[in-house]
Amino acid sequence: MRKPDGKIVLLGDMNVGKTSLLQRYMERRFPDTVSTVGGAFYLKQWRSYNISIWDTAGREQFHGLGSMYCRGATAVILIYDVNHPQSLLELEDRFLGLTDTASTDCLFAIVGNKVDLVEEPAAEDQQKDGRGPGVAGRGGGAPKVPKQVQPEDAAALYRKILKYKMLDEKDVPAAEQMCFETSAKTGHNVDLLFETLFDLVVPVISRQRAQGPPQTVDITSYKTPGQTPSGCCA
Repeated sequence: MRKPDGKIVLLGDMNVGKTSLLQRYMERRFPDTVSTVGGAFYLKQWRSYNISIWDTAGREQFHGLGSMYCRGATAVILIYDVNHPQSLLELEDRFLGLTDTASTDCLFAIVGNKVDLVEEPAAEDQQKDGRGPGVAGRGGGAPKVPKQVQPEDAAALYRKILKYKMLDEKDVPAAEQMCFETSAKTGHNVDLLFETLFDLVVPVISRQRAQGPPQTVDITSYKTPGQTPSGCCA
């Protein structure tokens, strides 16, 4: 098996939907899933590159593994639940430090998941946005609640990350390009998230390849329990 050219890692607290987002994109389904134990990965071919996408456990007892999975990462996706402000705070307090082992030019995306559980805006707001009424909110399911985390909160975290990494805002993608709101359940913005990131990491991979051997984890020799035929660990 060919060693991946680059690596993307998903980080976030438990129950924010990391596994569901990844399976929605890679398997085109919304799973009834159990919590990830340790880590799991998929391989995605994008253009001429093989990119590994790592799903990590949000549980506290597996927290220390995160820095290992982030080692040499080309990009990190930090995921929170738009209905739980604490999950956004946890990204800065618990998970940002794990990215110290990522590549120096690592890209960061901030993703607010579970927008399908949020109340629809008023009809006049939808018309201002150029959207039709309530498509995502049709049908049964859990009752809708007001959104607890706003896009500007995610943008503020993105700017904090740039300061933490001592990166100049002029040298990296803007917050508006790297902050997303998604629904793993409906598929809203899931393709946009991953494919935007793939397009952005390709130049990073090219630069890293020119500078020397890749820093990615060699998955040909790395063994995880319960590996499935699809290449993802259960």
